[in-house]
Amino acid sequence: MKKSNTANTMLSSLPTSPTMSTQSLGGSKISLNSSTKSSRSSLPHASIKSNKIDHEIETILEKAKFYTSVCLGTTAILSVFTFLFLIPFVVDPAISTIIADYDPVPVTCIVIDHVYAEGIKNCTWSSCREGCTSSPNKCHQLYVNYTRIPFTDWEKNPRDLATVVWDVSYTKFLINSEGCGYPPTTNCSVFARQYGYSHIGEPFPCFYSRAYPEVVIGRYSWENNLYHLILSLIIPTVLFAISIGVLSYWYCPCCDNACSRSSRVYAEKFPTKEEKLLCHSDEEDEMEY
Repeated sequence: MKKSNTANTMLSSLPTSPTMSTQSLGGSKISLNSSTKSSRSSLPHASIKSNKIDHEIETILEKAKFYTSVCLGTTAILSVFTFLFLIPFVVDPAISTIIADYDPVPVTCIVIDHVYAEGIKNCTWSSCREGCTSSPNKCHQLYVNYTRIPFTDWEKNPRDLATVVWDVSYTKFLINSEGCGYPPTTNCSVFARQYGYSHIGEPFPCFYSRAYPEVVIGRYSWENNLYHLILSLIIPTVLFAISIGVLSYWYCPCCDNACSRSSRVYAEKFPTKEEKLLCHSDEEDEMEY
């Protein structure tokens, strides 16, 4: 009796093998299910994060395009107004100077008369005006004689003024081709003191027009005149063309189609590997539920 009892107790204390196998299989199945679910859940999160980053980048690019378009539009408008402003102040005087065809070599002039007048009626013309759009109430009118003898030769070999044969006598003398300017480059009081008053009868260099011999000026430079003309024409035109070109490329459908026209490629769009995994995981989740 004792032997049978001890045998029974030993047998009852040992675990059965089928129970252990079912528990281990259940645990492994749970671990596999949890790993597959975690992998499935990580894929949508990664795709959502990438889509969010792409959306933020697109938003930043749209904002940059908007502000750039505003700047380009403003530049185009300002270029037009700048060009219109430069026409009467730079372009037209520069073209008039080119047409006048001034001799680049300064000749010899002397002031023979200096008249200071006040009032619009008395100031029908002026040798110097501070401002090219306003009518002067006070004016300096200088008259000169000039000879085509270069001033450098005159300095080397001065002549007696009483024996000189002047090519043009008693003609108007202007500070420049327009006869006007703006401070600080143009100061009519300084101009009058430089050539008039006590300096009457003193030889000085001047420039005469070969197209209009009666026109004589005190300041002339072919290089500066051409330089200002080119800048006033090129800069506004280039800025306007670039601004309008970029805006047309971005917002004009016809220009966009013409620029992006290429050979047609007929190809079927296949899903990527990540899209396949996402679709497969979604199907498995639906089947489990």
